[in-house]
Amino acid sequence: MTCLLLIDFQLDFLPGGALAVAEGDAILPLLNGLQPRFDLVVATQDWHPAGHRSFASTHPGHDLFSEIAWQGLPQRLWPDHCVQGSPGAQLHPGLSLDRVEAIFRKGTDPELDSYSAFFDNGHRRATGLSAYLRARGITQVFVAGLASDYCVYFSAKDARSEGFEVAVIEDASRGISAGSIAAAKADLLAQGVRFVQASEVLV
Repeated sequence: MTCLLLIDFQLDFLPGGALAVAEGDAILPLLNGLQPRFDLVVATQDWHPAGHRSFASTHPGHDLFSEIAWQGLPQRLWPDHCVQGSPGAQLHPGLSLDRVEAIFRKGTDPELDSYSAFFDNGHRRATGLSAYLRARGITQVFVAGLASDYCVYFSAKDARSEGFEVAVIEDASRGISAGSIAAAKADLLAQGVRFVQASEVLV
């Protein structure tokens, strides 16, 4: 049984958004076209309370995109993004939800960031996604969406550590920087995650 995991295809991560991924909107046709090929489709949504501690605006004197230590973890300081109920937190209106069985929201703890669809960044709290997939009989997880070097990467990494067979659909994902995309791919490959193209699924 296979699951397609659609990561954070939200307006704030798309061109014109608060934390836009270059050409992020280009993957929309693939995200929609891939869905019928899977037994289960699940989406995620970054869903931060206002004043989230991952926002640079909550740490006066620190620059955007700088890194600090917070809650015993390294924390990149982002622009305010995906604030609960805001327009930017919404999924792209063109994303087909007909086959999306569930949407898992993450980053809801105001004190702790959550890149992964499975856990917060400190692995202190699970989202419930792993148990949800097991209850559906899922053994293979295919990951696509935004951003390749952050939420796609950490979601694929945690899916693998949770015992699923994992593949990243490379051309149905976009990332922030070439260097961190390459580093994320190398780490995932070392852990047994496969990288595939959409054309390999759409056969």
